[in-house]
Amino acid sequence: MTKPLKIGFDAKRAFLNSTGLGSYSRNTICALCDQYPEHDYFLYTTKVQKGLFEVPENAVCISPKGAWWNSIKPIWRTYQVTELAKEAGLDIFHGLSHELPVGLHRSRIKQVVTFHDLIIRRFPHLYRAADRRIYHRKYRHAVDVADKIIAISRQTKNDLIEFMQVDESKIALLYQSINPIYFEDSLTDDREFTRLKYRLPKQFILIPGTIEKRKNQERVLKALVDHRIEMPIVVVGKQTAYMGKLKPLVRQLEGRIMFLTQVSNHELVHLYQMAELSIFMSLFEGFGLPVAEAQACGCPVLTSNRSSMPEAGGDGGFYVDPEDTEEIALGINVLLGDEATRNRHIQLGRENAERFRPELYARELMKIYQNL
Repeated sequence: MTKPLKIGFDAKRAFLNSTGLGSYSRNTICALCDQYPEHDYFLYTTKVQKGLFEVPENAVCISPKGAWWNSIKPIWRTYQVTELAKEAGLDIFHGLSHELPVGLHRSRIKQVVTFHDLIIRRFPHLYRAADRRIYHRKYRHAVDVADKIIAISRQTKNDLIEFMQVDESKIALLYQSINPIYFEDSLTDDREFTRLKYRLPKQFILIPGTIEKRKNQERVLKALVDHRIEMPIVVVGKQTAYMGKLKPLVRQLEGRIMFLTQVSNHELVHLYQMAELSIFMSLFEGFGLPVAEAQACGCPVLTSNRSSMPEAGGDGGFYVDPEDTEEIALGINVLLGDEATRNRHIQLGRENAERFRPELYARELMKIYQNL
């Protein structure tokens, strides 16, 4: 029997990020703690914030101590974690979101880093120049010192090779997992409670995801307006300045569109299970988690034929050109109106989502750790 491993994580986003990177961090930590309780887990975070993440019993949190380190948390995360990891005698340190502490490569600790995407390199105009410089430096350091790089999709793997010139042998392709609650059938009473809480219509189209240009909500709403699709719409996600672009379309949809911003995971499960259709029409994603989450809930998904969405949706996704509102409208009408096609995509979607079970993900990730 192999000895228990001491595994550390850069867990900042597990506590402080409610969306994609945070979901990945929480799902990874919980899957490993649940499937492999014999190992010791150390969560390094600049802040332990209650509410978003319930720490597993077999994990310990390490955060800045004293006024000095709390006043310079980014420095603590980049440099001091190295000393703390060495003091703990870690075997593995896993940077869960593109970064690794400075100096750790000079220790005996093996380093793993997950890359979700290289959007900042592929679409630099979406970011400020200062942010591009900072992230390029962090990304470069991480790919140079890591013993193994995990890419969450083939798209991300290809981007690492193209934009960062990473040797393919250094990259492991490992699709992320879905929170297990998305595979569970919720109780009718719980769904009805959520429906009443948000005053949801009996039937609706769900549009999940941060409201930003890359997520492409404008074209989805335009397709609904131009083609006079009367189904009510529920948009779920953090709002950004991009909302301004949507206002003319929202005015035309007044009375049958609503926006929700503070929705829990359990409530999102209810929304997927109640929705007639989920639309995720992003122009580019590292993985496209909302596609797989909807499928796990038995909700048919209309999504983009670009980047990693076909990887996430497999045979169960209904794919269209995200820049063609005619195609988007046609896809909506088919999935709402053709019962045979709709049921086929629900079934294929459920089958596809099985690939992202936490126990399967944890097994493959543990193989990577043990091979190091």
